[in-house]
Amino acid sequence: MVKYTNPVISGFHPDPSICKVGKDFYLVTSSFEYFPGIPIFHSADLVNWKQMGHVLTRESQLPLSRQNSFIPSQGIFAPTIRFHNGRFYVITTNITIRKSFYVWADNPHGPWSEPIYIDGLRGYDPSLLFDDGKVYLTAASFPGVGSEGIIQAEIDIKSGRLINETRLIWEGTGGCSPEGPHLYKINDWYYLMIAEGGTEYGHMVTIARSKSPYGPFESNPNNPILSNRSSNKPIQATGHAELIQAEDGSWWSVFLGIRPVKSTKLHHLGRETNLAPVIWSKEGWPIIGNNGTAEVENESTLLLKGMTIHSFEREDFNSETLSPVWNFYRNPSMDSWSLTKEPGFLTLYGQACTLNSADSPAFVGRRQQHFNCEVTTLMEFTPMSDGEEAGLTVFMNENYHYLIAKTCKLGKPYLIFRQVVGSLKTVEVEMEYESSSVILGIKATDTSFTFTYSTPNSEPNIIGSGETSFLSTQVAGGFTGLYLAMYATGNGKKSTTPAYFDYFDYRTY
Repeated sequence: MVKYTNPVISGFHPDPSICKVGKDFYLVTSSFEYFPGIPIFHSADLVNWKQMGHVLTRESQLPLSRQNSFIPSQGIFAPTIRFHNGRFYVITTNITIRKSFYVWADNPHGPWSEPIYIDGLRGYDPSLLFDDGKVYLTAASFPGVGSEGIIQAEIDIKSGRLINETRLIWEGTGGCSPEGPHLYKINDWYYLMIAEGGTEYGHMVTIARSKSPYGPFESNPNNPILSNRSSNKPIQATGHAELIQAEDGSWWSVFLGIRPVKSTKLHHLGRETNLAPVIWSKEGWPIIGNNGTAEVENESTLLLKGMTIHSFEREDFNSETLSPVWNFYRNPSMDSWSLTKEPGFLTLYGQACTLNSADSPAFVGRRQQHFNCEVTTLMEFTPMSDGEEAGLTVFMNENYHYLIAKTCKLGKPYLIFRQVVGSLKTVEVEMEYESSSVILGIKATDTSFTFTYSTPNSEPNIIGSGETSFLSTQVAGGFTGLYLAMYATGNGKKSTTPAYFDYFDYRTY
């Protein structure tokens, strides 16, 4: 056997859902308020995953405009991917508009269809089971709408119409927030696997079974079948799992988990995708991982060469399209960015809104996927009007982020380092800087960020630092993880001066 380590997809990639087509595996995760939405991955061995792109690539598929709400982490919750009769389906809920829908494609690369909305479903985290000509839609009921638990109905997969009324089929084992359901048919049993306990340290996976898709469901006497609660293991908050069988007959589970910083018990990378082997008890119940707990190191019979590890990645912006790792924050304005205005550069045009707004600033970012990493970018920017600003940010949400930027104040160009921590919005350092070119850098450890600047061919100078703990989920709220992003803003008005980014380097150490 060959060893692999968790997470298998690091950084903010929660709520993994998986399907198998031949010898290939396809996986999707939640994307919340980032656009494009629902990253989709491919793997041949369940360990080495390559992002193919996104499922939701058009604003018509993924409207993310806030409705005067400053609650973070709206958008796409917990998608499920399924394959049936030569067609892929992804079903999910857009919490921003409080509607569940699905899209379909004949090729996982897309294009994916326009959304088919499901009227009458008062629930979220929907999942599909195709079974003997019928399609069952299973979901978690919205809090405050009827009994809390898992609901189900049959659906016409061509139209999205519910064939019958939803009914409550299982309330779980008593843990809070029963959600993330998946219904499977295995050996003439219907297995209903869900998440309970909330998506933090009490998170767990439980399962029940029945001879009927509507129950009554018998709870596994050994629930939970996965949880790292009440342990000191490096991976915590394990839950929201999926089962999958490989070509060799082995069973596996993908699930989310977090990696808290040891010294603080806080986490900022987000909920990540993990993998564990599954065995079945003689009574016919699945057991995930090490007798129900998730480990960092595991063994796999599917692996041939171990894990692929990348220590350096460069985006040089020489293409007319962004690679799949990049996202915007909500739906971007078409005039806020360009890869063709100045070939070889990402051009950002500052909008009136800022990183502090519940809007869509000029923002192009990628997930922070490692505790110890460093990013650098060469920016060409000569702000001409007061308030014009562009730079680099470590971003959790509009209320919690750090940034290093170039701006204009009283007609003079400055470099600034700013911290936004809740209601405290402070420019910690402000210094005159005349050159149009600046290399901006951020060096991360598990506990801190160090922000640097330099001119080309000179050594970096430190301008500021910030603790990771202030940008952690426990402090900042929401369900995402940190992004490292290039941005621009006019601070109340559109900028007339574009910012040009020549490259973006991401290096682990």
